[in-house]
Amino acid sequence: MGLNGLKLLHAVGLVAIVATTSGCSVREQFIGTRIEDGCGGEWNVCATTVGCFIGDRSYVEGRFPGKNSVGIQLFEPSEVTVTVYLFETAGAGEETVFNFFEPSCSSRVRREVTGRTMVGEAEKVGWVARKAELSGVGDHLIEVESDARTRYLMKIDVLPLRLRDAM
Repeated sequence: MGLNGLKLLHAVGLVAIVATTSGCSVREQFIGTRIEDGCGGEWNVCATTVGCFIGDRSYVEGRFPGKNSVGIQLFEPSEVTVTVYLFETAGAGEETVFNFFEPSCSSRVRREVTGRTMVGEAEKVGWVARKAELSGVGDHLIEVESDARTRYLMKIDVLPLRLRDAM
């Protein structure tokens, strides 16, 4: 084997090593170090009952079609991002709605996405994310409702506006 053949073999070997050592799946990247919350509790938020409060260390699993309602706590005005990882998708559906409520459901920010767009984003980047700025301090209701036919993992990230604006 000539020098070029050895260089090629070496390059292929390096690519194989990098691929196996950084072979983290999209699902594993999505979850990171978070722990699944089975949402087995009963918490009153906005005159409704949610099974859990999720934060930066947890995620929930569910199935659409349907609606998932969770609570979050904010200690200052923040940008809230709901991210959904789709798997075992059998149909895109017509629409998915992300509702972000202020405390006591005094107001709501609604983000809509068509089924086709949602599945397209999930295929392209691995997940779908929508965000809203919430100004109230306290318990907030977050709802995601979809007519898609899929299983999903959902997480929520909170970025205080003072930190976001300082970037």
